[in-house]
Formats: sequence, C-alpha cells, structure tokens
Amino acid sequence: MDMRIKDSFVSLWRKRFGEAELPITFFYTDQEGSIETPRPPAGHECLLGVLAKVRAGKPLRFDAGAIGCGGGKRYLGFTDELMPNFEYFLSCGIPGSLEGERYKKTPGLVKQFVAKSPRFRAPGKFIVFKRWEALEASDNPEVAIFFGRPDVLSGLFTLANFAEAEAHGVIAPFAAGCGTIVQYPYLEGKTDHPRAVLGMFDVSARPFVPGDVLSFAVPMGKLRSMIEDMEDSFLITPSWRKVRRRLS
Repeated sequence: MDMRIKDSFVSLWRKRFGEAELPITFFYTDQEGSIETPRPPAGHECLLGVLAKVRAGKPLRFDAGAIGCGGGKRYLGFTDELMPNFEYFLSCGIPGSLEGERYKKTPGLVKQFVAKSPRFRAPGKFIVFKRWEALEASDNPEVAIFFGRPDVLSGLFTLANFAEAEAHGVIAPFAAGCGTIVQYPYLEGKTDHPRAVLGMFDVSARPFVPGDVLSFAVPMGKLRSMIEDMEDSFLITPSWRKVRRRLS
C-alpha cells in the first residue's frame, strides 16, 4: 500500500466527510503472519457479525475453516459448493424438512439465478480484513468497504459517478451481504472498467449492521481515481457543505 495515498485519503476524508467511519479493506495472502485467525465457530455464524471487530479496529485473517457460513465460504472464494436443496432454501422451503428464506419466488428461479451468478476461486489461503488506518506498506488491499448512512452514501455514490460518462458507475446486485462486499467488488476490480458496489440489502445480514447503514465497496483502482477527484468535485461546493454539516 502506498502510504502517501493512505494518509492523503484520511486527510481528505476528514475534510469532506467529517467523522464518518473510514473503510475496512481486504486482501488475499498465503502468508501466515501474526494477525489473529478466529477460532472455527461451533455453529452457523454470519461473517458480517465478526467483521464488526474489524470495523472497530481489529485486523482479522480468515481461512475457510474460520468462516461459519457456507454462503460466506462461497462468496469469499473458498468453495464452489452450495448446501443441499439450496434452491428450496432460498425460495419456498420443504414443508416439515427445510424452512425457506423466500428471497426468490420459486426453486426453478433459484437454479437460474445460481447458473448466472459469478464465481471465483480465492487467490490465497487466507483473506485478511483491516481497517484503513491499520494498512501497512506491505499490504496490497483489493477493495475498500465503507459502511455508511444515507448522507455518506450520497457522497460516495456521486463521487463514484463523477468521472463516468454513463449512469452506472455503481451497481447494486442481488446477493448475500458478504457477496456485495467481497465477491462482486473483487471481480469488478479485475475488469477494465470497475464499478463500485452498493450492498447490505440482504435481509439475513441486516441484523449485523446498524439499521441506518448500508455498504459501499470500491475496487482499489477505482478508489484511487475517486481520491484524485475529491478536490475537483462537488465535494468543494456549497451543495455538499450543507450535507457535510450533518456529518460532524
């Protein structure tokens, strides 16, 4: 990580977004290192709940065994497997056997959705999550993940579209919460024209974030451009200053 970019962003963020929460980041590695790996959970555990510790400043490193959710393992690239009867789990369920989440209308629709969904293989044994301030020169973050209220999201959304000729510099795909902060932005970062990803609409993940917070995940290549544009954008205008006062 270029420490000049790291420090410059913190300064600009405080200037234009006040005390709004700085992002967390992630990167993949095969190195053991000294960062704590959570113990394998005894049962199901949503990754978003554990990431609250990272948002509070504690770096964490996960391998497949430290993730307590099959979907989390899939969306972080550690497996291609789906739970048995997933098409029923995401839709109507199986009476007397499996409760359905009812996020899709029919099992057939789930099968089509899965067939069209992106997938990737984790490029390292571990995924490391760090808050922005904890990044070191040896780190190579792939994505910055903001957790913010509507005013913050408004600023990030507009800045992400500032240098775009089209109206879709930000996407909001239907996905699990971890899919919108890891899988989709990671894959966007590998494209020629990466977009930011608005997320945390997953009803199952909502209990693990504050009620007025969504996520905004940005591939690092795009974030660097956004940082360069901050002092030439709407962020210096009276329109933003009216919003900025509410972020103090």
